[in-house]
Amino acid sequence: MTTYRLTHARHDPAHCLAPLLFRSLQKGERGTSKLHVVYEFGSVHIEFKGPEPLGADDLRVLQGLVALAGPSTLLLNHEPKQEAGVKVREKLHLSGNAEKEKAILIKSSFRLLAREIGYSADSGRTLQAIRSSIERLWQVSIIVQSGKTRKGFRMLSEYCSVDGTGANDGRLYVALNPRITEAVLSDRPFTRIDMNEVRKLKTDPARLLHQRLCGVIDPAKTKKITLEKLCSYVWSETKVGATVRQRKFKVRSALKELGGVGWTIVEYEASKYSIKRP
Repeated sequence: MTTYRLTHARHDPAHCLAPLLFRSLQKGERGTSKLHVVYEFGSVHIEFKGPEPLGADDLRVLQGLVALAGPSTLLLNHEPKQEAGVKVREKLHLSGNAEKEKAILIKSSFRLLAREIGYSADSGRTLQAIRSSIERLWQVSIIVQSGKTRKGFRMLSEYCSVDGTGANDGRLYVALNPRITEAVLSDRPFTRIDMNEVRKLKTDPARLLHQRLCGVIDPAKTKKITLEKLCSYVWSETKVGATVRQRKFKVRSALKELGGVGWTIVEYEASKYSIKRP
């Protein structure tokens, strides 16, 4: 029996709630479109930009990285007493405004990350896909404006991987951005993502709905949401006819998946759902 050490991820709510930051992608769409999402999170204006859109596969990898940060003890800042953190920052070339922000360094491997998010750790193709996701996440830039102050950073502040064999197979070093780091450290409100649920979900719509619903429904709480609204959590453009019917079918199936991992789903009227989080 496989034993997992990661129970949950403490994620930044803005990353969870930004509309279609992660979405269901059609085949080949990464080569023809880009990422550009603007979100007003309370009084904070956040803009995400990247050369490729992010899909459910990237969502899953980021959730795993955030969960891995929980047990991490290496906090990178420029406090004199944090000598180890300063040295790592210098090696990662963190400079400028980033020196004033906290970052958690994750020291892991592609195999461990794959296992913790429910992928096969023995598949070379899977490990390469995870590497591609991490590099895609690293390319995403974020601009945050609060009042008159603007800050910029990457979704993953720094990234390095080392190929190898045996015990050193696929070493991975990732520093999380300041917003996620503060959520992991509980320095700001966070969205709790249950990793046991993440590992059990099988389809992209279910994974996308799961994170979004975790962002809007607190544990043990209930929210009423229409089927159309749920579809908008998964796909970007509005469609008509057969495509709409197909999407509604996929979302209904995704809701059944959520029910299978402990969520309570009740259709109290046609296409209107009462959703209770475990």
